[in-house]
Amino acid sequence: MRKPATIDPRLQRLLGGDTLAALRARLRRHYERGGAAGGVLHLGDLHGAEREALALLSGRPASSARSLRLDLAQLDLALRNAGIATSLHDALQQLDGPLTDRSAERAAAQTAWQALLAQPRADARLRDWLVTTSAAGLLKRLAHQDCAAASALLAQADAVLQRLPAPGLPRAQLAAQTLGDAHALDDGRPVATLVLAAWRHAPATLAASRSSDAGDPGTETDSPAQEEATDPAAPAPERSRDLWARAGVLVNELARPVLVLNLPSPTGSGALTWQPGEPAYLSLRWLLRHAPAWAVAGRTVYVCENPNLLAIAADRLGPQCAPLVCTDGMPAAAQRTLLQQLSQCGARLRCHADFDWPGLRIINQLLSHPGTEPWCMGTADYEAATLTTSGSNLAMTGPEATALWDARLAHAMHKRGRAIAEEALADRLLNHLSQTR
Repeated sequence: MRKPATIDPRLQRLLGGDTLAALRARLRRHYERGGAAGGVLHLGDLHGAEREALALLSGRPASSARSLRLDLAQLDLALRNAGIATSLHDALQQLDGPLTDRSAERAAAQTAWQALLAQPRADARLRDWLVTTSAAGLLKRLAHQDCAAASALLAQADAVLQRLPAPGLPRAQLAAQTLGDAHALDDGRPVATLVLAAWRHAPATLAASRSSDAGDPGTETDSPAQEEATDPAAPAPERSRDLWARAGVLVNELARPVLVLNLPSPTGSGALTWQPGEPAYLSLRWLLRHAPAWAVAGRTVYVCENPNLLAIAADRLGPQCAPLVCTDGMPAAAQRTLLQQLSQCGARLRCHADFDWPGLRIINQLLSHPGTEPWCMGTADYEAATLTTSGSNLAMTGPEATALWDARLAHAMHKRGRAIAEEALADRLLNHLSQTR
């Protein structure tokens, strides 16, 4: 209904003007919330002009009471009999424009969102994610509550997910080929957020089948359990890069390569650039583009946290050192990709880190790879280390962590309050590395 060009002067005098604007707004809210045209409406906290206007409208004597009960059916009848308006609803629209039934609008919007979420999707990972409790809220936020915009985002996310895994494909190229915009999958972009949410939620069984279909033995999709192991303190771009890497997609592919020593030569990967006994770096780009089949089935590969320990091993043991991988702190995309590849190729991973709270978190994360066990990281190892490294007075700092593999370890570390760097245990660790070559 359009606001009439001219309003009955009597209606304007009775209920118009700025003085009664707040009262009209309260009356409008009754109808906009789905209130019935009949029935009784209770209004409180009225001032003098509002009480007078309502008295004139209803035909009652003016009252000094600050609250009033309005019989809406009688009020509508009085307005019609006076020829001012067909109803209070009509009068309010004449004065301030059309009234909208907000309840009906909300119901219609809810129905539209439910229909959108229930629409069939080509990618099973997107379908499975959309039925989770968090999906609707995230989608509405990314689409700014616009159902049509959300539909477009889902169509784009579906198209991207159908391309995954995409071994060795740069993210910008994937975005350009699929969405026509090389930056459409950059960190923080809505489509990228939806794709990663669906990918992160995908169960490992679906990941394995998709990875097998793609012929890529070195790429593994994410699972909820694996994602929980990701360092929650890592910057958002790093967590995003890690998820893309698990889908085979390259993001900043040359950042933070993984440091290795004496890894057995993979098959089918061409010439290798590292020499026995010499540390070497492997980039995420190389790992994903070549997807090497590492010759490690049944072999033990050791994993340490600190590059200094790997350098000590190279200096003292050289080619006689067992295969060793360094995470350089909390493993990032390249480190995680290599460890996934080694695990999938049948390696037994044995992991060590500093005896401090971040070190426990690192081992917790590494244990998400099949065939992985701690290496000299038990309570007895820590207690023995406190006796043999008396010169180490590093304090335990930061938020505490638990050790998933040893319920007593965190308690012992808290009680003694001493952190022990991995390098301080080099002699014992190198003894293992030399005996198992």
